[in-house]
Amino acid sequence: MQKTVTLLGSTGSIGTQSLDVIRAQGYAVYGLAAHTRIEKLMEQIREFAPQVVVVTDPACADRMESLLAGLSQPPRLLRGSEGLLELASDPAAGIVLNAVVGIAGLGATLAAIESGHDVALANKESLVTGGRLVTDAVKQHGVHLLPVDSEHSAIFQCLQDAHSAKSLEKVLLTASGGPFFGKKAPELAGMTKADALKHPNWDMGAKITIDSATLMNKGLELIEAVWLFDLPPEKVQIVVQRQSIIHSMVQFSDKSILAQLGVPDMRIPIQYALTWPQRCPGPAPELDFTTLRQITFDVADEETFRCLAACKKAISKGGLAPCAANGANEEAVKLFLQDQIGFLDIGRLVEGVVDSQDFGQSYTLQDVYECDRMARAYVREHL
Repeated sequence: MQKTVTLLGSTGSIGTQSLDVIRAQGYAVYGLAAHTRIEKLMEQIREFAPQVVVVTDPACADRMESLLAGLSQPPRLLRGSEGLLELASDPAAGIVLNAVVGIAGLGATLAAIESGHDVALANKESLVTGGRLVTDAVKQHGVHLLPVDSEHSAIFQCLQDAHSAKSLEKVLLTASGGPFFGKKAPELAGMTKADALKHPNWDMGAKITIDSATLMNKGLELIEAVWLFDLPPEKVQIVVQRQSIIHSMVQFSDKSILAQLGVPDMRIPIQYALTWPQRCPGPAPELDFTTLRQITFDVADEETFRCLAACKKAISKGGLAPCAANGANEEAVKLFLQDQIGFLDIGRLVEGVVDSQDFGQSYTLQDVYECDRMARAYVREHL
């Protein structure tokens, strides 16, 4: 049978690359969701003919309604965060690929899981902010949570042998190091958003590119790995791999190590999440070893890049501490992109909120949203 996919966050970097994979595999698209880029969404609607679309921004949803009126067979239009939840939980949605950016994706992840859908997860914040809620829901509803991040996909691929997880000793989570690798705090003080948006290897959206520059993205991925693979934080080691060829590794009890390699192209992990447990030809190019001159390794500098240190503190604290770190980071990155704070202020503010209180252990979904609100308020109060 033809596989059906619902894509949340279809107009972003991960979303558009996901549609490359969907196109190549000939999958059906049931639903698409976007925030503001409605012109791009209209192009996708014309090509993939979804039955349902969501626009979460109210003003853009009004404009979208007018644009859809010009189609002979327009899809059903849903609006706002409520529309996103309705689409994610639609019985006809198929596999739900969640590429929404930020904590806004958490509710949709839970809605899809609770409705019995497998989820291809590119929204790492779902696990960072509500890891216990998500993993408990996966167990309760018997669905699959399939990682889309290249590093977590690499680990997942290395653990496909039925006996691998039992002998897993640790995972080695690779990092490119971002555009500022090797620099110290005095050099970073004057870095602008233009400097931070120049990633050496990956083509990503603005928020995740800034997160890569601060190493916040690697901190979030460490937290995500803890939840995905049911590991204590001390069994996740971050290794800088500047060429982004080795996407992550796993070490077993006999000290042997398996690694997943490939070109830095997100369509590889996206496709594996959608085709799992099968492997199929796809749109990504192959890795040409005749042009690969070196693969290097280094250590992440937590003293300079405080976001990474803050995330390690947060997952060790447990409870809602990772949620607070994520909320503070989202607010701080927004302010940095608006030229209201400096680059180093992002790490200062994220670490500050993690150090500010005890975050407990158990929580509800409403607690997650309240913690996020408080973390954002902390940032605005400590500029």
